[in-house]
Amino acid sequence: MEVTEKLEEVVTIWIKQIRQVLVESEQIRREADDTGPSAELEYWKARMSSFNSLLDEIKSSRVKKIINILQAARSKTLKQWKELDTNITIAANEAKDNVRYLYTLDKFFGPLARASPVTMMEHVPSLMNTVFMIYCTSPYYNTSERMTYLLLKITNQMINTCKTYLREG
Repeated sequence: MEVTEKLEEVVTIWIKQIRQVLVESEQIRREADDTGPSAELEYWKARMSSFNSLLDEIKSSRVKKIINILQAARSKTLKQWKELDTNITIAANEAKDNVRYLYTLDKFFGPLARASPVTMMEHVPSLMNTVFMIYCTSPYYNTSERMTYLLLKITNQMINTCKTYLREG
């Protein structure tokens, strides 16, 4: 019985740590007001990396052995563990999916940042079509909040490009 209690303590610590990671991942990001759309891709790539690392740890043989022992002991701690395991999997899938969709925009980020206002406008229709495609097909990125955030960053980049053009012109 003592071994089971020790393992439950370990899993309880893991649960608190994982909850903290999930809470932090949902907090509002602090970024400069003029951040462009490539920062959005970088954010989701970093998030994908951290959640994939966490998933790898959760799926490790060491963790699986502990969970199996607690299952055999019918530990009540496992209900919380399974819930968090599901939440981490969802967060990892969301990040991976968002990275995949945002990569379809990556080809526009360069021209958006380096073009003149006139040539930049040539890219806007296909850029907006791609944003619309993301909105229509992405299971995670199709919320008004995420779309607003993305369009704000695209607009920031267009404004920054125009400011640079005016300064250099």
